[in-house]
Amino acid sequence: MSNSADPIIEPVTRRDHDVSWSANLEQPYHAADRSLVVEQAVDAVDATANGTHVNLVTHRNHGRPEAYLWEALEGTFDGLSLEYVDQCGCGGHVTRVHVGGE
Repeated sequence: MSNSADPIIEPVTRRDHDVSWSANLEQPYHAADRSLVVEQAVDAVDATANGTHVNLVTHRNHGRPEAYLWEALEGTFDGLSLEYVDQCGCGGHVTRVHVGGE
């Protein structure tokens, strides 16, 4: 981000994950920026090993993720299985993305 007034946006992942894991996409900056949620969800899936899954926990402000996130993921990756898990007590939504052979 070039504007010094912008918050520092932490990457959703810093490494590849060879076990199932969860990506937190519920920070205040996610609430204000749906495109950031999609971008970081793509990064999270990309960092997830074949045969495992990532739980994408998205901010409640954007509603159910099937409406905006699933098509973006399916258009970017082959061999995904997407599953809506539940709405969190805080209002966010959990999508489980199975990568490859799980």
